[in-house]
Amino acid sequence: MSRPQSTHAHDDRLVIHDLVKGDPLADFSEDVRRGLTAPSKFLFPRYLYDDLGSQLFEAICLLPEYYLTRAENEILKRYSAEIVSSIDLPNTLIEMGSGSASKTRRVIETLLKDQAELLFVPVDISASALVRSSRVLLQSYPRLRIEAYASEYFGGLAALAKKQRGRTLALFLGSNISNFEPTDAEAFLRAMRNVLKPGDALLLGVDLKKDRHILEAAYNDALGVTAAFSRNVLVRINRDLGANFFLPAFRHCAVFNEEQSRIEICLESLRAQTVEIRKLDLRVEFREGELMHTENSYKYDIPRIAALAEKTGFTCGRTWFDSQRRFSSNLLLASG
Repeated sequence: MSRPQSTHAHDDRLVIHDLVKGDPLADFSEDVRRGLTAPSKFLFPRYLYDDLGSQLFEAICLLPEYYLTRAENEILKRYSAEIVSSIDLPNTLIEMGSGSASKTRRVIETLLKDQAELLFVPVDISASALVRSSRVLLQSYPRLRIEAYASEYFGGLAALAKKQRGRTLALFLGSNISNFEPTDAEAFLRAMRNVLKPGDALLLGVDLKKDRHILEAAYNDALGVTAAFSRNVLVRINRDLGANFFLPAFRHCAVFNEEQSRIEICLESLRAQTVEIRKLDLRVEFREGELMHTENSYKYDIPRIAALAEKTGFTCGRTWFDSQRRFSSNLLLASG
């Protein structure tokens, strides 16, 4: 059951439903044990995004090598009016993984030009991030109402599917779809389609397949910010689980797998070493050169996006590109 939270400021225009269940530390502990005792070691990518990890990712978005954010901002700046006019005027805007909602402002401003009020429904795992971003948005847009959900994606979508709403435009920006494995991407889009009615739409940001040197540079920046972001998951294990990972003994690696059309991100052990995780009563042996997988980022072409849409109850409407055609914003229409 959701727990609506009061936020003191703008209470009449803001409701936050906290759907986070269970003990996050217990889940983290179990997932770390599972990943580090597997034959091929791995860590789940969602644990990259604690408070420090989220700030490091915001810094990554400003790097010259990381073109994705600039490309998507260019599209939204140039084409927000076209995007909004491509469907009947929505009075509800949903955003999955909203974060700071900085890019969303262009869409909000465009929608508010032609209507008296707009309901914004952000979904994000962090209730504190939702409170911060919502307060900023409400101060900027007096005609905006916010009903936010603190939840992981599928829990948030399940809650949204139970509510009736007017014409809706949903957003899934930043090529977040790229971080799903293909079957999980299909499951996510089917759950998203279950929230929408025929005539509603989803604006899906998708990074495009391109020269491997451009892709690999985006995940191996010269300043080492992406490397710090990758190793931050080890900082988190040290802090929360009493481990003794020595960060300089692990190297960030990001390589494009042409056959799978994905960037594969790992941490490589630079020496044979043993790591103790006190709260798990666990000793983990690493060989020199052993890889610990942390994340994939799939790269798509337009036919693959269209096929994914068709399999999940959408039809492709329009697609917009940045000036260098590195990134795409795809309007997927909820099929009848």
